[in-house]
Amino acid sequence: MSTVLITGATSGLGRYVAFELVRSGHLVLAHGRDRARTERLVEELRTEGAAEGFVADLARLAEVRELGARVAEAHPGLDVLVNNAGVGGGTPGSGRELSADGHELRLAVNYLAPVVLTRALLPVLRANPPARIVNVGSGGQEPVDVADPELTRGYSGISAYCRSKFALAAYTFTLAEELAGSGVSVNVLHPATYMDTAMVREGGITPWNSVADGAPGVLALATRETGSGGYYDGTRPARAHEAAYDADVRKRLAAVTEQLLGM
Repeated sequence: MSTVLITGATSGLGRYVAFELVRSGHLVLAHGRDRARTERLVEELRTEGAAEGFVADLARLAEVRELGARVAEAHPGLDVLVNNAGVGGGTPGSGRELSADGHELRLAVNYLAPVVLTRALLPVLRANPPARIVNVGSGGQEPVDVADPELTRGYSGISAYCRSKFALAAYTFTLAEELAGSGVSVNVLHPATYMDTAMVREGGITPWNSVADGAPGVLALATRETGSGGYYDGTRPARAHEAAYDADVRKRLAAVTEQLLGM
Protein backbone atom coordinates (compact mmCIF):
# COMPACT_ATOMS: atom_id res chain seq x y z
CA MET A 1 0.00 0.00 0.00
CA SER A 2 1.12 3.55 -0.69
CA THR A 3 2.11 6.43 1.55
CA VAL A 4 0.17 9.43 0.21
CA LEU A 5 0.61 13.11 1.04
CA ILE A 6 -2.52 15.14 0.29
CA THR A 7 -2.37 18.92 0.55
CA GLY A 8 -5.55 20.75 1.54
CA ALA A 9 -6.99 17.64 3.17
CA THR A 10 -9.12 19.26 5.87
CA SER A 11 -12.09 20.08 3.64
CA GLY A 12 -13.72 19.51 0.27
CA LEU A 13 -12.19 17.16 -2.27
CA GLY A 14 -9.00 16.62 -0.26
CA ARG A 15 -10.92 15.43 2.77
CA TYR A 16 -13.08 13.05 0.73
CA VAL A 17 -10.04 11.58 -1.04
CA ALA A 18 -8.19 11.18 2.28
CA PHE A 19 -10.99 9.02 3.70
CA GLU A 20 -11.24 6.92 0.53
CA LEU A 21 -7.48 6.23 0.59
CA VAL A 22 -7.36 5.44 4.31
CA ARG A 23 -10.25 3.00 3.93
CA SER A 24 -8.37 1.30 1.09
CA GLY A 25 -5.42 0.64 3.41
CA HIS A 26 -3.07 3.45 2.38
CA LEU A 27 -1.16 5.58 4.88
CA VAL A 28 -2.45 9.13 4.47
CA LEU A 29 -0.35 12.14 5.36
CA ALA A 30 -2.97 14.87 5.65
CA HIS A 31 -1.82 18.46 5.21
CA GLY A 32 -3.84 21.37 6.53
CA ARG A 33 -3.24 25.05 7.23
CA ASP A 34 -5.06 25.09 10.58
CA ARG A 35 -3.56 22.94 13.36
CA ALA A 36 -6.81 22.23 15.22
CA ARG A 37 -8.70 21.24 12.07
CA THR A 38 -5.80 19.06 10.92
CA GLU A 39 -5.62 17.28 14.27
CA ARG A 40 -9.40 16.70 14.24
CA LEU A 41 -9.20 15.26 10.73
CA VAL A 42 -6.39 12.88 11.68
CA GLU A 43 -8.38 11.65 14.69
CA GLU A 44 -11.31 10.89 12.37
CA LEU A 45 -9.11 9.25 9.75
CA ARG A 46 -7.51 7.01 12.38
CA THR A 47 -10.89 5.46 13.16
CA GLU A 48 -10.70 4.07 9.60
CA GLY A 49 -6.96 3.41 9.16
CA ALA A 50 -3.47 4.94 9.28
CA ALA A 51 -2.99 8.70 9.10
CA GLU A 52 -0.69 11.48 10.21
CA GLY A 53 -1.10 15.26 10.07
CA PHE A 54 1.21 18.00 8.80
CA VAL A 55 0.52 21.72 9.22
CA ALA A 56 1.81 24.45 6.89
CA ASP A 57 0.60 27.67 5.29
CA LEU A 58 1.10 27.20 1.54
CA ALA A 59 0.99 30.99 1.07
CA ARG A 60 4.40 31.06 2.80
CA LEU A 61 6.96 29.33 0.59
CA ALA A 62 9.41 28.88 3.48
CA GLU A 63 6.72 26.80 5.22
CA VAL A 64 6.20 24.80 2.01
CA ARG A 65 9.91 23.94 1.89
CA GLU A 66 9.82 23.04 5.58
CA LEU A 67 6.76 20.83 4.99
CA GLY A 68 8.64 18.96 2.27
CA ALA A 69 11.64 18.46 4.55
CA ARG A 70 9.49 17.22 7.45
CA VAL A 71 7.57 14.75 5.29
CA ALA A 72 10.75 13.45 3.62
CA GLU A 73 12.42 12.87 6.97
CA ALA A 74 9.42 11.28 8.68
CA HIS A 75 8.30 9.17 5.68
CA PRO A 76 11.17 8.12 3.42
CA GLY A 77 8.74 5.61 1.87
CA LEU A 78 6.48 8.35 0.43
CA ASP A 79 5.39 7.29 -3.06
CA VAL A 80 2.35 9.48 -3.87
CA LEU A 81 1.98 13.27 -3.73
CA VAL A 82 -1.43 14.85 -4.35
CA ASN A 83 -1.15 18.61 -4.84
CA ASN A 84 -4.78 19.39 -4.09
CA ALA A 85 -4.83 22.57 -1.95
CA GLY A 86 -5.99 25.66 -3.78
CA VAL A 87 -7.48 29.12 -3.60
CA GLY A 88 -10.47 29.93 -5.82
CA GLY A 89 -11.35 33.15 -7.59
CA GLY A 90 -12.52 34.77 -4.35
CA THR A 91 -15.75 36.60 -3.65
CA PRO A 92 -17.14 38.40 -6.72
CA GLY A 93 -15.53 41.81 -7.15
CA SER A 94 -12.87 41.22 -4.49
CA GLY A 95 -9.51 42.86 -5.12
CA ARG A 96 -6.04 41.51 -5.75
CA GLU A 97 -4.58 39.69 -2.73
CA LEU A 98 -0.96 38.96 -1.90
CA SER A 99 0.66 35.99 -0.21
CA ALA A 100 2.90 36.39 2.83
CA ASP A 101 5.86 36.53 0.42
CA GLY A 102 4.26 39.29 -1.67
CA HIS A 103 3.18 37.10 -4.61
CA GLU A 104 -0.30 37.28 -6.14
CA LEU A 105 -2.16 34.87 -3.86
CA ARG A 106 -3.67 32.50 -6.44
CA LEU A 107 -0.39 32.08 -8.29
CA ALA A 108 1.40 31.52 -4.97
CA VAL A 109 -0.91 28.83 -3.55
CA ASN A 110 -2.13 27.11 -6.73
CA TYR A 111 1.16 27.08 -8.63
CA LEU A 112 4.31 28.18 -6.79
CA ALA A 113 3.54 26.09 -3.68
CA PRO A 114 3.04 22.82 -5.64
CA VAL A 115 6.26 23.49 -7.59
CA VAL A 116 8.24 24.08 -4.38
CA LEU A 117 6.70 21.09 -2.55
CA THR A 118 7.19 18.76 -5.51
CA ARG A 119 10.85 19.76 -5.82
CA ALA A 120 11.39 19.19 -2.10
CA LEU A 121 9.90 15.69 -2.30
CA LEU A 122 11.30 14.52 -5.64
CA PRO A 123 14.36 12.78 -4.11
CA VAL A 124 12.06 10.68 -1.90
CA LEU A 125 9.60 9.96 -4.71
CA ARG A 126 12.44 8.94 -7.04
CA ALA A 127 13.62 6.50 -4.36
CA ASN A 128 10.21 4.75 -4.30
CA PRO A 129 9.24 3.82 -7.86
CA PRO A 130 6.63 3.52 -9.18
CA ALA A 131 5.79 6.87 -7.56
CA ARG A 132 3.02 9.27 -8.59
CA ILE A 133 2.42 13.00 -8.52
CA VAL A 134 -1.18 14.12 -8.99
CA ASN A 135 -1.79 17.81 -9.65
CA VAL A 136 -5.38 18.89 -9.10
CA GLY A 137 -5.94 21.45 -11.82
CA SER A 138 -9.00 22.91 -13.47
CA GLY A 139 -10.71 23.07 -16.83
CA GLY A 140 -10.56 26.85 -16.38
CA GLN A 141 -7.17 27.76 -17.87
CA GLU A 142 -5.77 31.00 -19.23
CA PRO A 143 -2.17 31.48 -20.43
CA VAL A 144 0.12 33.36 -18.07
CA ASP A 145 1.35 36.73 -19.32
CA VAL A 146 5.08 36.31 -18.67
CA ALA A 147 5.48 40.11 -18.84
CA ASP A 148 3.00 40.41 -15.94
CA PRO A 149 2.85 36.98 -14.25
CA GLU A 150 1.53 38.45 -10.99
CA LEU A 151 -1.42 40.06 -12.82
CA THR A 152 -0.79 43.59 -11.56
CA ARG A 153 -2.80 45.05 -14.46
CA GLY A 154 -6.49 44.38 -15.16
CA TYR A 155 -6.83 42.05 -12.18
CA SER A 156 -9.73 39.65 -11.76
CA GLY A 157 -9.85 36.77 -9.30
CA ILE A 158 -11.22 34.35 -11.88
CA SER A 159 -8.48 35.27 -14.34
CA ALA A 160 -5.83 34.88 -11.62
CA TYR A 161 -7.25 31.44 -10.77
CA CYS A 162 -7.35 30.31 -14.41
CA ARG A 163 -3.77 31.50 -14.98
CA SER A 164 -2.52 29.63 -11.93
CA LYS A 165 -4.18 26.42 -13.15
CA PHE A 166 -2.77 26.90 -16.66
CA ALA A 167 0.69 27.26 -15.12
CA LEU A 168 0.16 24.06 -13.10
CA ALA A 169 -0.81 22.13 -16.24
CA ALA A 170 2.14 23.46 -18.24
CA TYR A 171 4.49 22.64 -15.35
CA THR A 172 3.07 19.10 -15.22
CA PHE A 173 3.95 18.49 -18.87
CA THR A 174 7.47 19.91 -18.44
CA LEU A 175 8.07 17.84 -15.32
CA ALA A 176 6.79 14.67 -17.01
CA GLU A 177 9.48 15.11 -19.68
CA GLU A 178 12.16 15.66 -17.03
CA LEU A 179 11.06 12.56 -15.09
CA ALA A 180 10.77 10.23 -18.11
CA GLY A 181 12.29 6.87 -17.21
CA SER A 182 12.68 7.78 -13.51
CA GLY A 183 9.80 5.68 -12.23
CA VAL A 184 7.93 8.84 -11.15
CA SER A 185 4.80 9.75 -13.11
CA VAL A 186 3.07 13.13 -12.99
CA ASN A 187 -0.40 13.97 -14.27
CA VAL A 188 -2.89 16.82 -13.94
CA LEU A 189 -6.68 16.70 -13.86
CA HIS A 190 -9.87 18.71 -13.75
CA PRO A 191 -11.72 16.63 -11.11
CA ALA A 192 -15.27 17.90 -11.74
CA THR A 193 -16.95 21.21 -12.57
CA TYR A 194 -18.12 23.46 -9.71
CA MET A 195 -17.97 20.89 -6.93
CA ASP A 196 -19.78 21.65 -3.68
CA THR A 197 -16.80 23.22 -1.89
CA ALA A 198 -16.19 26.37 0.15
CA MET A 199 -14.12 27.69 -2.78
CA VAL A 200 -17.04 27.41 -5.21
CA ARG A 201 -19.63 28.77 -2.76
CA GLU A 202 -17.35 31.72 -1.92
CA GLY A 203 -17.37 32.59 -5.61
CA GLY A 204 -21.18 32.90 -5.48
CA ILE A 205 -21.61 29.84 -7.71
CA THR A 206 -24.32 27.21 -7.22
CA PRO A 207 -22.49 23.85 -7.18
CA TRP A 208 -23.08 21.47 -10.10
CA ASN A 209 -21.33 18.42 -8.64
CA SER A 210 -20.42 16.88 -5.29
CA VAL A 211 -16.85 16.23 -4.15
CA ALA A 212 -17.73 12.54 -4.56
CA ASP A 213 -18.03 13.26 -8.31
CA GLY A 214 -14.52 14.69 -8.38
CA ALA A 215 -12.82 11.97 -6.34
CA PRO A 216 -12.60 9.06 -8.85
CA GLY A 217 -10.21 10.93 -11.14
CA VAL A 218 -7.87 11.80 -8.28
CA LEU A 219 -8.02 8.27 -6.86
CA ALA A 220 -7.31 6.69 -10.24
CA LEU A 221 -4.20 8.82 -10.81
CA ALA A 222 -3.02 8.28 -7.23
CA THR A 223 -3.38 4.51 -7.18
CA ARG A 224 -3.20 3.15 -10.74
CA GLU A 225 -0.60 3.01 -13.47
CA THR A 226 -1.81 5.61 -15.95
CA GLY A 227 1.33 6.77 -17.72
CA SER A 228 2.74 10.26 -17.30
CA GLY A 229 2.26 13.75 -18.71
CA GLY A 230 -1.49 13.38 -19.10
CA TYR A 231 -4.39 15.77 -18.56
CA TYR A 232 -7.69 14.29 -17.42
CA ASP A 233 -11.27 15.50 -17.18
CA GLY A 234 -12.41 13.35 -14.27
CA THR A 235 -11.23 9.86 -15.19
CA ARG A 236 -11.15 10.53 -18.95
CA PRO A 237 -8.02 11.55 -20.87
CA ALA A 238 -8.60 15.06 -22.23
CA ARG A 239 -6.71 18.11 -23.56
CA ALA A 240 -5.51 21.02 -21.49
CA HIS A 241 -5.31 24.53 -23.00
CA GLU A 242 -3.33 24.09 -26.23
CA ALA A 243 -0.74 26.70 -25.18
CA ALA A 244 0.19 24.51 -22.18
CA TYR A 245 1.74 22.00 -24.62
CA ASP A 246 3.81 24.64 -26.45
CA ALA A 247 7.52 24.13 -25.69
CA ASP A 248 8.34 27.85 -26.00
CA VAL A 249 5.47 28.84 -23.70
CA ARG A 250 6.60 26.28 -21.13
CA LYS A 251 10.23 27.42 -21.38
CA ARG A 252 9.25 31.05 -20.76
CA LEU A 253 7.02 30.02 -17.87
CA ALA A 254 9.87 28.01 -16.34
CA ALA A 255 12.19 31.03 -16.55
CA VAL A 256 9.59 33.30 -14.90
CA THR A 257 8.97 30.68 -12.23
CA GLU A 258 12.67 30.63 -11.31
CA GLN A 259 12.63 34.42 -11.03
CA LEU A 260 9.54 34.36 -8.82
CA LEU A 261 11.05 31.71 -6.56
CA GLY A 262 14.25 33.73 -6.32
CA MET A 263 16.48 30.87 -7.39
